[in-house]
Amino acid sequence: MRLPLLTMLLLSACQPSKSAAQAVAPAAATPAQASLNSSVVRLNSTVQAWSAGQPWEKAPPTSRRALAAIVAPQQVLTTSEMVADATYLEFESPDGTRFAPAKVIAVDYEANLALLGPVSADTGDKLFENTKPLELATAPTLGQTLDIYQIEDNGAELRTTGTLQSIDVSSNFLPGHNFLTYLVKASMQSAASSFTVPVIQHGKLAGVLSSYNSKDQICDVCATDIVARFIKQATAGPYVGFPSLGVAIARTEDPSFRQWLKLPDDQGGVYINSVRKGGAAAAAGIRKGDVILAVDGHRIDRRGYYQHVTYGSLGWGHLARGERSVGDLITLSLIREGQPLEVKATLTREEEHTRLVPNYKFDKAPNYLVKGGFIFQDLTLPMLQAFGEDWSARAPLNLLDVYENPEKYHDRAERIVFLSAVIPTPATVGYESLRNLIVRRVNGKDIRNMKSLIEAFNANLTALHSIEFDEEKFTIYLDEASSSSVDAQLLQRGIPRLSRAE
Repeated sequence: MRLPLLTMLLLSACQPSKSAAQAVAPAAATPAQASLNSSVVRLNSTVQAWSAGQPWEKAPPTSRRALAAIVAPQQVLTTSEMVADATYLEFESPDGTRFAPAKVIAVDYEANLALLGPVSADTGDKLFENTKPLELATAPTLGQTLDIYQIEDNGAELRTTGTLQSIDVSSNFLPGHNFLTYLVKASMQSAASSFTVPVIQHGKLAGVLSSYNSKDQICDVCATDIVARFIKQATAGPYVGFPSLGVAIARTEDPSFRQWLKLPDDQGGVYINSVRKGGAAAAAGIRKGDVILAVDGHRIDRRGYYQHVTYGSLGWGHLARGERSVGDLITLSLIREGQPLEVKATLTREEEHTRLVPNYKFDKAPNYLVKGGFIFQDLTLPMLQAFGEDWSARAPLNLLDVYENPEKYHDRAERIVFLSAVIPTPATVGYESLRNLIVRRVNGKDIRNMKSLIEAFNANLTALHSIEFDEEKFTIYLDEASSSSVDAQLLQRGIPRLSRAE
């Protein structure tokens, strides 16, 4: 697993230190490498996410510091990871003498990019006085060198030169959202403001560093192409975001699988194992079981790769996400039940709030209900990730099934509500060990989201509540009088509110 750059540098700093003479120092700036201090600012971020186990309160705040590139007058580029769940953002001049509160102009959590500006024009004018925006570099090619740019607390610049070792389509922040990424071989140094830093080629911005693997000395860098598309769209008006086809695929390398799909040996292709409801593929009539052979004439091999004119072998998803915009029409060559088929699809934006299981809920409070000591929550990817680093293996199988196979649940719910925990109270005696159970019905009413759960309880305030779960049609009962008494005590003891459904 690759960790944010600052985390890896701090871990490295715990190792026995070398003397200054032994350490690998960056080369001094030459006339061809003029100082870029006038083209960058430090970014300070205070982050406070909501607690996974106690959704009515926030986790303790943490701080992050980064170095961000100025890409236009009073506009700064950084990663979305720097602004996710941020309660305060602040620009700081490289010499640490000037400060200005910052705000988000546009953010794309999927591509891990954010464009920021000053909150106030007056403070912005002072901070950005005599600064010079960086131009975007021409997209580099394999084997070329890139400079990872850092600035020490004393204002001294550090340039770590690395080699562009490989280029791929991968995720560097949110699982399942893959974008063009440079893998740069470089030995990073511990420096201030290094949660993320600019990557430079010939004095121009080539990308934004998103993570660093100190063991393999590999830097993940958001590619020039993606940065350019993000900035262009973010500065042109309301930000729309990168498009999506709305399918999940599997490789077709297995000979028996290929025979079953009736795929000739001279064809590649990827198998569509799910089609997202309401997505571009569904609207175009693409089905589960279809095989994508080509996109806009680019043939896709059995592993899901195609030949890019500049980068060579790339994951096919770049054709839909990285090289197209929302509203663009793409042509897909398919095999359906052994027969060739050509389909045109209009790419759309996959809005996160329409997902059965959202990948993220940054800057938004979670939905929940506390009833008599039972804690009900929406199922989200952050909830699954709360099970630890190996969440995909450690999370309950019933919850993982919803995340991995949402099409099985779309007809019955807009959002999956589950019992996440039980507070021992007089109303929950005997039920204390229950957790991670998907709610199917309450008082005979189907539960489609948190709002419907709250309404189902409120509609029956004089008797026992029946709560049915998916698992083995398991049903429990909750006394209204007892639970109301417990709810009043929970409010007195510090829970600010018992529910949220937004």
